[in-house]
Amino acid sequence: ISEELRRAQEEWEAVEEIQSGLWGTLASAAPPISFNEALQYFQTADLSECRKKVQATVRRQGLAALVHFLFGPPRLQPQLQGERELALAMAQCGLDDNERVHMRILQTIYKKLTRSRLGCPRYGAHWEELGFQGADPGTDLRGTGMLGLMQLLYFVMDAQTLPLAHEIFKLSRHETQARGVQAAVTLGLLQNFPFCIMSVNITRIVIQALREECLSRECNRRQQVIAVLNDLYAAAFLQLYRLWKWQHKTIADSGFLLKELEFSAKKKPKQLLKSLEAYVNRGPAADGLLRPSPAPGDEMDFTGVCDPRVELEGEARLI
Repeated sequence: ISEELRRAQEEWEAVEEIQSGLWGTLASAAPPISFNEALQYFQTADLSECRKKVQATVRRQGLAALVHFLFGPPRLQPQLQGERELALAMAQCGLDDNERVHMRILQTIYKKLTRSRLGCPRYGAHWEELGFQGADPGTDLRGTGMLGLMQLLYFVMDAQTLPLAHEIFKLSRHETQARGVQAAVTLGLLQNFPFCIMSVNITRIVIQALREECLSRECNRRQQVIAVLNDLYAAAFLQLYRLWKWQHKTIADSGFLLKELEFSAKKKPKQLLKSLEAYVNRGPAADGLLRPSPAPGDEMDFTGVCDPRVELEGEARLI
């Protein structure tokens, strides 16, 4: 029987590989790409066109500009400006089918989330299963570009955050068998949500926090920018996971939770980062809930999971 099972498994794997198509077969042969290797690519790539689109800081006028100058966060140190510009340039860089590194990043994310050793076609319904809105992930990266995929790559390639990524992905595909899926949908019991779209939204929040200089103090302290962005991204995802799971949130609550995360990322980034550190170190606070307080009166319409409305000061625009 074991021999028959072995043969059946080999035949099924062969069918899966054929069905994945030639592109998927070739992609499965490409080794996973590490975050550092992908970052080195962007550090040496020609991003001149992307840099032209970057509006690095939020423009403030009148009283808002004066208050920010007197009481706002410190300026980012000059030696870190280049790294900040690189992060913002990546956010303007679209997914390119002709760039091998771009495709390896996409394939690595797929394999790590699904625990598959096989590659997958560039387009198809399998991306919707990961939580994109359609068959082409590239259309969901508006406002985050390749930085959105890079932060997700960091999340699944770092040994300390991969278990968390798997837990969040599992929760995003939540189904209840209590009274059947249809009944659960009717009663609003399902906790599923589009994982990758939520990831893109969190990256948007991180980008905005960077542009509003909310992270300058932490970046100056660590003498890093991209590492701080990645840690804030992971910390925000951890916070969303805890609130979503233990407070039994559903997709109807997503707009409000994203607004909470936005407030925490801008006003309390240090607190968020400490919660991630506690989780990684399995400290006393690792399993506790960090409850950020939303700004008084703030509301947020979740018009489309991909496109939250972000309130910005002055003439600021989300990249």
